[in-house]
Amino acid sequence: MRAALAASPSDAPVVPRSSSGYSGTPLWTKLGAKPERTLLVVGAPASFEAQLATLPEGVVLANRAGAAFDLGLCFCASRRELERRWSKLVPKLASGGALWIAWPKQVSGVATDLNGDEVRAFGLEQGLVDTKVCAIDATWSGLRFQRRRS
Repeated sequence: MRAALAASPSDAPVVPRSSSGYSGTPLWTKLGAKPERTLLVVGAPASFEAQLATLPEGVVLANRAGAAFDLGLCFCASRRELERRWSKLVPKLASGGALWIAWPKQVSGVATDLNGDEVRAFGLEQGLVDTKVCAIDATWSGLRFQRRRS
């Protein structure tokens, strides 16, 4: 046993290079981005632009909620941003659509007064339901909201 513990492995472990986060699933698959659907991205940090280059072909990208959208990804670093952006985005959320709210992880070093529990409580108070959570990247977590089914 001591000999086994003292011996070091001959090869370093193979770590795959991927932008898919912890699960191995590509971000856009986790979020539900599909061809012929409009993806609205609001408040994204500059570091997120590289992720946008990996969008599936056929996804229509928008950065303003001028019309209805099928899928939204809204980055909010504060409760104030969440409230302000929510009031503008939810009325334009298409029937059957989803709005992801992203907030900084506590370990990210980004100043925030939000966490997952607060984002969930806010969305529920506003009449939507949370249906999924995911890691957006090393800095941001996301929670998906949809309208309640009748």
